[in-house]
Amino acid sequence: MARIAIASDHAALVLKSDLATWLQDEGHEVADLGPHDGASVDYPDYGYRLAQAVERGDATFGIALCGSGIGISIAVNRVAACRCALVAEPLSAALAREHNDANVLAMGARLIGTEMAKACVSAFLATPFGGDRHQRRVDKLGTPPA
Repeated sequence: MARIAIASDHAALVLKSDLATWLQDEGHEVADLGPHDGASVDYPDYGYRLAQAVERGDATFGIALCGSGIGISIAVNRVAACRCALVAEPLSAALAREHNDANVLAMGARLIGTEMAKACVSAFLATPFGGDRHQRRVDKLGTPPA
């Protein structure tokens, strides 16, 4: 079972809660990094909070949620230790792990239902990194060319 940090903005509060409960029921250790009520919040604050938890090693994986998934994924990817993939279906979630060694999954609560989000998370968590030729490419993600 995995240690998973999950965070959202106000637009994804219900999806975050549903996923956190489901993940705990599946036996995962889940750190809900907020928010915890419906007050309007800024997605970068929660994206950075989640990314820093992954960077520190407090969580092996992260799940980042906002209305579209776009804003929070951008925030998470500003932290070098994170490779965040925005997905809306399970194949992309699996390929993000297999090919890109993604450690954070982003989804848009206004664009994806709870059952599809669960399918994406399941595919993400079940897929190992493929290594080999993919490792060379992942290594290049941290060092832009001169």
